[in-house]
This record gives sequence, structure tokens and C-alpha cells, in this order.
Amino acid sequence: MHDISIIRTDPVKFDNSLINRGVEPCSKNIISKDVEKRKAQTLLQQLQAERNSLSKEINILKSKNLDVKNQINKVDKIKDQIISLKELEKILDDELKAILSNLPNIPSSDVPFGKDEKDNIELKKWGNKPQFNFKSKRHFEIGESMGLMNFDIASKISGSRFVVLKGMLAKLERALSQFMLDQHTNKNGYTEMNVPVLVKDHSLFGTGNLPKFAEDLFTSGDDHWLIPTAEVPLTNLVREQILDLNSLPMRFTSYTPCFRSEAGAAGKDTRGMLRQHQFTKVELVSISKPEDSEKEHERMLLSAEGILQELDLHYRVVTLCTGDMGFASKKTYDIEVWLPGENTYREISSCSNCGDFQSRRMNAKYKNEKNENIFVHTLNGSGLAVGRTLIAILENYQTEDGNVAIPKVLQKYLNNKTFII
Repeated sequence: MHDISIIRTDPVKFDNSLINRGVEPCSKNIISKDVEKRKAQTLLQQLQAERNSLSKEINILKSKNLDVKNQINKVDKIKDQIISLKELEKILDDELKAILSNLPNIPSSDVPFGKDEKDNIELKKWGNKPQFNFKSKRHFEIGESMGLMNFDIASKISGSRFVVLKGMLAKLERALSQFMLDQHTNKNGYTEMNVPVLVKDHSLFGTGNLPKFAEDLFTSGDDHWLIPTAEVPLTNLVREQILDLNSLPMRFTSYTPCFRSEAGAAGKDTRGMLRQHQFTKVELVSISKPEDSEKEHERMLLSAEGILQELDLHYRVVTLCTGDMGFASKKTYDIEVWLPGENTYREISSCSNCGDFQSRRMNAKYKNEKNENIFVHTLNGSGLAVGRTLIAILENYQTEDGNVAIPKVLQKYLNNKTFII
């Protein structure tokens, strides 16, 4: 959600920021409704003061046994006006919230301008691409040939975009999640949380998923939704709170199943595990002071990168342009892992600084040194998407005889086995 005072102060800058994100400028409409709302509030205050004054006058007149009929009639009229003004104020407030809640966050000044992923800027690379003396296979070819990855059975059970993993592949996915959690809690300073995967409307509104992206979510009825990522419950841990200054920064991590309808992904990545309705992910969330959020963003990125470095998987980091960022983000880094079977990079983590965009929607603040209540900054990132990390291992560690080597850091989680089969 946006700070209306910033829009009033510099509407041109606000509109230009929206244009950079591919959104039509709307400051005039926002300011017009805001002016109407404030006029209604001013008049409401005046009428309430007049009513209070008349009430005092009535009490004085009554104490003197004087007629108060005219004053009572005036009070009744004022009450009717107050009721009408309160209704008008609510209508205008709801209209303003409806407009503001559907507008994306304003990008940071150092975010590159662009329309789509082609305009993202490569920031750095790490590691080397594996060199094979045979034709590399894609992850689903490897998994299916082993008899440990089955899409047909999953389709019979649940439909398309689901998978059943068996034996060592199921264990490898579990080992990956354990390894990631151990790294983030023991080395990177995050606190592990076990959170609900069913959340209410207001939680998804707080993170910016509702109302704009309802079609991307799965609802379970009764005002409950399945989480698209643990970002939702983790970020909402601080909703409607005034945090102590000394409690910041807060750093949370959680391993959960995630559920996405992939409404806009028709025809994309229909083979394999890349784009599933259900997948697992280790999520990172930070709650920080405004002046610390940029530093916290870089720290989160390094935490996510560290997982790939320990697994010795080649990757690159890109800064997303204005046209490719997520709705709630003011700046996003994507980590893209190299997949030799596809001969391309694929996103495995997004690390975003949301500024106070989400905290305003959640009403999450902290008390600063001056005893002022300030909106916190929220950040989130994948640390990592477990299924996509599994894909990367299958493709980068494949062998000519159809086996897959197990990365050294994972072997202790798998009874010291060095190969899948």
C-alpha cells in the first residue's frame, strides 16, 4: 500500500514510477478522492463539535427549566448529517483503498528500466558450467529412466502439473530441505518457524497477493487459501504489532509445501517439475528498520547464493527491471541456476526488498529511538526452491551411465551414499 502523503507531495514522480512499471498514471483520481474524503472528515468534525456544543446548551437550559425544543431539533438534524457524512467518508475511503491496493510498489531509483525479462541486468556469475563428453539429458528424462519420477501416476491422482517421487529421489528432496534449513539456521542466523499453510484473506492482502492475484491462488473455502509461499505466514507474524527496536532485524525461515494455480502459465513448462501446482520451498523473510533494509537485502541474497555454492552449482544473479518485478517488490534479485539439459539458466530464487509496502497493508510498525511508531521494512527470498534445486542436481551431476552423483554436502543426509542408484 502506498503512503498517500507521498502522492500528494509529488504526484508527477508517483505517476512516472507507475508508468515505469507499465501501469497507467492515476494520481489525479487518487488526490481528487482524497480531497473529497478530507473535506467530509473536516465537515464531520465541525458537525460533531456543533452537536457537542448544543448538547451542553441543552443541559444548561434544562437546568433552568427553559424550552429546549429548537436545540433538540437542531441536534437531530445534525445527527442525520453526521450519519450521511460517515457513510460518504467510508465510501470514499473504500474507493481509495481499492485503487491503492491494486497498484504495485514503486521501484527503487537503482532498478533498471525495462519491459520484461529481456531487460534484466546480469549482476554476476559464480562457478563453472559442467562439461560432459555425452549428450546431457533433462531432469525428467533422468528421473523417469531411473523409475523414481512418475508424472503419469500423479496425473491420475491429481491431474496435470503434479509429480510422484520415489525412493532415493524422495529422500534427496528431503535431504535438500534439511540441508537448507541447517545452513540458514546454523550459519545465516535465521530462526526456523513451523507455520500454517492455510491462511485467511487478510494475510494474503498484507503481502499483496490479494485482491489482484486471486486467480493465481488455490482457495479451500471458508475464507481460507493455500499459501503460494511461506512468505505469507512468515511476513504476517508481525502484522498489527508495534515491535521493540531491539528486536530488529527479525529473520525467519520455513520449509513448506507451496500451491500455485499457474493461471498464466498455459503451455509453459508442461513437461517435468519446473512449474508445478504443488512444490516445496525453503523461504527466507526479514523484518528490518527502513535504513537497514538495503543491507539486509544484500545479506539475504548471499544467504541464498551460499546454498548453491555449497552444492557447487553454477549460477548467475540478475537485477530485475521495472517491468519484470513482483507486485510488492521495490527491488528484486533473481538467482538463476544453470540447467545443462535445457542449456539455459532457470530461476531458483527471488530475493526482494518490499520496503514499507507490505507493512502498511499489515499495519506492522516498530518504535524508534524518538518513541515514534514507524512502519518496518519487509524482505523475502527463496532459500531455495527445493524442487528446482533437485532438478539442478539431476542435470548437473548426471553421469554417462544414467546415474546421478550426490553432492558431497548432502551425502551425510543420505547414509553417505555417493550416487542415486
